[in-house]
Amino acid sequence: MSFDNPHCDGTRLPMMTVYDFPKGPYPARVRIALAEKKLQSRVRFELVDLRKGEHKSPNFIATKNYSGTLPVLELSDGTLIAECTAIIEYLDNLDGAPILTGTTALEKGLIHMMNKRAEIEFLDAISVYFHHATPGLGPDVEIYQNAEWGLRQRDKAIRGMHYFDRVLRQQPFVAGEAFSMADIAVIGGMIFAEIVKISVPWDCEALQAWYARMQERPSVQNRMAT
Repeated sequence: MSFDNPHCDGTRLPMMTVYDFPKGPYPARVRIALAEKKLQSRVRFELVDLRKGEHKSPNFIATKNYSGTLPVLELSDGTLIAECTAIIEYLDNLDGAPILTGTTALEKGLIHMMNKRAEIEFLDAISVYFHHATPGLGPDVEIYQNAEWGLRQRDKAIRGMHYFDRVLRQQPFVAGEAFSMADIAVIGGMIFAEIVKISVPWDCEALQAWYARMQERPSVQNRMAT
């Protein structure tokens, strides 16, 4: 299997396709990363309607993503990359000058640690709440629901907000001194919290101040532009 080998000057970056749903919190992560890396002109977006369950269709699962989730990145040679962290890792290193995933061993370790915590303790917990304790994407998609488990995950997400609030009282960004994909993951969690109407606790002042700053970034403001 061949892979694209772009020059560092960006003149031969590959054309790519992103399968996503613009309003989704997980697609938002990749869209923000694309904007931070100024790669929007190298991407075409293909709508996969979550509300109609198109991401769970047999054809999508067979041809695009076995996991039946969004987003999915397709390279010019047909290579498919799913999972936000993997996609962002690829995009960030295309030009040989990563800005979102770290350059030193320590930076990479801290960023990946905090990115994973953002997923487990916050973003994914809200996803479970949405799919189990709310109508979610409707009966055609939500085949099985466990409301009690969903509510437990909502409470976990709120605990996650308190955790990231403590982190952001000590440093300006989620993984340290610079914006990274860990910040993007928490932004995804905040977007999802807004969608499902989970309020940020009043005493999470650092988290709220950080999010206000993040919303000023053009990559966050324009994430649904195609």
